[in-house]
Amino acid sequence: MPKISKINGLLSRFKLLSIRTGPALVSIAAFGITAAVVLFINGKISFNINEFEAGKVADRDVIASEPVSFIDVEATTRRINARIQQVPPVFSFDLSINREIRTLYEDFAASSQILFRENSSLEEYISGISQNFSGIFDREALFTLYHDPDREASLNAGGILLDYFMYSGIIILPDAIEILAEFNPDYIELLRNYEGRTESELLPYDHIITKARLDRSLSSYIQDHGLSRNFSAGIGAIVLSILQENVFFSPEYSQQRKEEAQSQLEPVYRYIERGDQIIRRGFVITEGEMEELRALNLSLERRDPRLIAGQILLLMMLYLFLVSHMGKRTTGRILRPAECYLITFLAAAYLIGASIANGLVQLSGFFPISILIPTALAVMLPGILLGFSTALVSAMIFPLGAFLLGAFDVSAYIFALCSGVAASHVFTKTQKRMDLVKAGLLIAAANAASALIVLLLRQAPVSVFGVVLFWAAFNGLACGLLVTGILPVLEQILNAVTPFRLIELSDLNSPILKRLFNTAPGTYSHSIMVANLAEAACQEIGADALLARVGAYYHDIGKMDQSAYFVENQTSYNKHKELSPRHSATMIKSHVLLGIERARSIGLPEAVIDFIAEHHGNSIITWFYSEALKQQKKKTSTENKTEPVNIEDFRYPGPPPRSKESAVVMLADMAEAAARVLKKPTPETLKQFIQELFDAKMDHGQLAHSDLTFRELEVIKKTFVKVLSGYYHSRIDYPKLPLKNEPLKNEQVTNEQN
Repeated sequence: MPKISKINGLLSRFKLLSIRTGPALVSIAAFGITAAVVLFINGKISFNINEFEAGKVADRDVIASEPVSFIDVEATTRRINARIQQVPPVFSFDLSINREIRTLYEDFAASSQILFRENSSLEEYISGISQNFSGIFDREALFTLYHDPDREASLNAGGILLDYFMYSGIIILPDAIEILAEFNPDYIELLRNYEGRTESELLPYDHIITKARLDRSLSSYIQDHGLSRNFSAGIGAIVLSILQENVFFSPEYSQQRKEEAQSQLEPVYRYIERGDQIIRRGFVITEGEMEELRALNLSLERRDPRLIAGQILLLMMLYLFLVSHMGKRTTGRILRPAECYLITFLAAAYLIGASIANGLVQLSGFFPISILIPTALAVMLPGILLGFSTALVSAMIFPLGAFLLGAFDVSAYIFALCSGVAASHVFTKTQKRMDLVKAGLLIAAANAASALIVLLLRQAPVSVFGVVLFWAAFNGLACGLLVTGILPVLEQILNAVTPFRLIELSDLNSPILKRLFNTAPGTYSHSIMVANLAEAACQEIGADALLARVGAYYHDIGKMDQSAYFVENQTSYNKHKELSPRHSATMIKSHVLLGIERARSIGLPEAVIDFIAEHHGNSIITWFYSEALKQQKKKTSTENKTEPVNIEDFRYPGPPPRSKESAVVMLADMAEAAARVLKKPTPETLKQFIQELFDAKMDHGQLAHSDLTFRELEVIKKTFVKVLSGYYHSRIDYPKLPLKNEPLKNEQVTNEQN
């Protein structure tokens, strides 16, 4: 049990138990329906790919219902082949050949030096070399070396020459020409292992050394180093005779380079925009069009569980956002269930409508799908009924939801957002039904401007501008007209307060106000004066003056059936003389409950009924309470047993005012009634008197929930003084008219002229 109580305490702390069942169930149902429809429509395949075949004439059009990107296989293959053609073939050294050649030359040089030191004759030298290196060296080259005056230096230079050729590499090209045809025709890549590391060098084909180019390479070397012709004929020829190809084509490295080049390439993508016409009826289908059609078909067919889960969670977040913000944070009050139903219905209808339009309607690529959606209508309806903040939130979240669910692309989202924001601002000062038509014209202009921006951003052809701008403007005008027709129905269904409804209720010729005038003329006159005071004060502090005026008109309609019990309607006889103070207080405060009952029977909005309930708050009927205390004191002094006076019997049912307008009407009601008792009300006496009344209401906590500030109270007081001073201004005493044929006195003439 202790654990359960703790859990309940936490739940109540976070207000999880205060969720209203009706709105919650409706929101859940709307969420479920929207999710089902959106997922179904977004995944609906609008064509059968088996109907189409390359080379045949199409019997229908196919327009992309969503943007698609896919890899262009043919273009990607061309790019890969072009890149591979830039890859040079790879050749690598065979180091074992280098070692063999180096060893052979070192043995030759050592043998030659021994024979030279022994002063061997030419024949002995040639015979000795031929015996050790049978058939390798040319006799003429040995002859030239023997007679070289600096043959020891030449042997060392020959070693350097040998190292040069072995390091540069003598390349053997593949016998099959087609092998190298797959690679770069101008360069090769030479891999060289040097001191434990691999070096890569890119060589042009005309710089490589082959067996056939050795003589030319030797001549270039001798010329570059300034060597003699004897060097070329002697040690140079000996070096050339022992050189072998030491660089070979490497298929493994070459293939690796191909794969590396291919992996670094990005595939070529083709893009299909929403609204692009892929297949044209009556035209032969090309292979490229079939490739686009297959890509679109694959895009529509996919059912990725992650995508579905993401869309469901996104919808849930949208509805949670609506539930959390379409309430006291936005409107300043808790929405009634019917108002919650309206917001939920509009959100579901907007998202479902956008998804259906996106899935079923095929438009050209430059025609935003949101032009078909009445975004301004979905924004203006809750805005007029619930206020500007609600309209602005709707303008932001409705298009965003459609965009995130895939129903809108960027262009459609921009257009819908601009249309909604414009709609949330144009209705703020509407007072007549005709103003809604004017608002529609303003929205039409805003829509046309938004469409123009979208067309310019998308670089649309000039030919489509006229059609798109026309339908964009028509969307705004149609929304204004639809609001004019739908709003009166919603006003009645929701019993909502709108400027138009308030203007209708402010008609003094309405049946209920006419009856008030006939049955309680004093109350009627009092209500008119209270309305004037409240309206003037609300205008000064920036509150809703029209709402305050209407609330003042109806705040005392509960007095109609028992008007004689209220002082403003009494002439000579006071009915309270027949009643005890408690019964009198009961009759007085009953006009609040009777007024609420009558207001609901004639269908007044709750915002107006609040004025009836709150215009006295839960204050005490002080006059009768004081009389009751006096009578109790007298009876106690005569030692008669009496029931104690219960102050709650003399308290109005309340509650205290919960809005600025209601508080202003309370103060105006009190100030107007009290001003009647002043014999000679002057601005100074009115100012002091009203200040005392205000202080009393504040002391008893009647203004605690109204959000009125001290500055606003001061403004209200000054306004009341100004209006009441003008109403109760002092007048001159007009003299009586003289009898017939009696001349007027001079002072009488003066008074008449004044």
